[in-house]
Amino acid sequence: MNDLLFDFTVDKAAKTVFITREFAAEPDLVWDAFTKAEILDQWVAPKPWASKTKYMNFEVGGRRFYAMVSPEGQERWAIQQYTSITPKTNFKMHNAFADANENPELPGSDWDYHFSEQKGTTKVSITINNESLTRLEKMIEMGFKEGFTMSMTNLENLLATLSKK
Repeated sequence: MNDLLFDFTVDKAAKTVFITREFAAEPDLVWDAFTKAEILDQWVAPKPWASKTKYMNFEVGGRRFYAMVSPEGQERWAIQQYTSITPKTNFKMHNAFADANENPELPGSDWDYHFSEQKGTTKVSITINNESLTRLEKMIEMGFKEGFTMSMTNLENLLATLSKK
């Protein structure tokens, strides 16, 4: 077991999830893992699910439209709209579940990602503000914490592989 930080806190009163995770990888590599579809799709889905990005335009006002795909082929679509980008240190987006035709299921949530480096590790701090308590509770019921924890482990393993290249 490594000693890299992983903290996951739910504040129901604020309808917010706070996540902090450290990675033993260069900041540029960690940034790319969160902002490039070809890398995102390799780790973001909790196994045995897979991520399939239909398109991604990482710029302010741009969007990522993607699905989490079950082993049986069931697709759960989502839209991410990028609202702010400060290269290598921060980006913000609005996230909403959607159908296969890009019709959003509102309310959604606002995600704020911060990247920082300290003593050879890269720390990613994520704040997820949900537009309703109902949506937050639905995320938790769907196994968000367990799925996100698995995704972070997938990313850690992928970064270790990519760091060696």
